[in-house]
Amino acid sequence: MAELVLSSLDRGVLTLTFNRPDRLNAWTDALGRRYFDLLAEAEKDPGVRAVVVTGAGRGFCAGADFEALASIQQGTYEGEPDPRPNTFPITIAKPVIAAVNGACAGLGMVHALMCDLVFTAEDAKWTTAFSRRGLVAEYGLGWVLPRVMGQQRAMDVLLSGRTFSGREACEMGLALRAVPGDRLLDEARAYAEELAALSSPASMAVIKRQVWGDGMGTLDESYQRAREEMLASFGRPDFAEGVASFVERRAPRFPPL
Repeated sequence: MAELVLSSLDRGVLTLTFNRPDRLNAWTDALGRRYFDLLAEAEKDPGVRAVVVTGAGRGFCAGADFEALASIQQGTYEGEPDPRPNTFPITIAKPVIAAVNGACAGLGMVHALMCDLVFTAEDAKWTTAFSRRGLVAEYGLGWVLPRVMGQQRAMDVLLSGRTFSGREACEMGLALRAVPGDRLLDEARAYAEELAALSSPASMAVIKRQVWGDGMGTLDESYQRAREEMLASFGRPDFAEGVASFVERRAPRFPPL
């Protein structure tokens, strides 16, 4: 059987590619398990500084596999979902960047937005689709969408289930950049390579935890946690190297996480 998620490492950037192109990379339990396993391995690998996630062929991920959905509806589903939640990528202490190259629907949209940053092809097709399948805002999208695009726009894409382009997704705040499809992976990887070369792994890990976690508390709680993290950062080798590289006018040589 073909590898469900392809993996390649270059210049500190691990590229993971969902590999069910004949099904627009529709999500299955096995694909999800392999994806999460590779993310867990990336977190432990000092050679990985950033991760880019994309899809093979014409799709990023077209949502849950319809055969699985049909078996759930019929009461015959016998799959074994991974015990790790779909929010698992946000717990990885390294930046994860989605490169949405094509169809990004339902559960596929969940997994694009569980990445820390999103690049999209201008002509990629996005949709929540849930309301048109008799479903609800799945796996945290009811929390994520209002925060990244505002309540009115979140209501629009969730209630209507309409399809919109990568260009509109970027305009609404779902993506950092919308670029021509033939440049997408190069631009996402170039961004990730810059993080790998110039940003402290320890700093990125803490910042990621702050951004994803602080939305659950108050401003004062965020301030206090940031103060504690800042004091801790003064004692790390990353801080010494960051200052030294600036003074010496050279690229930093941060230690791995």
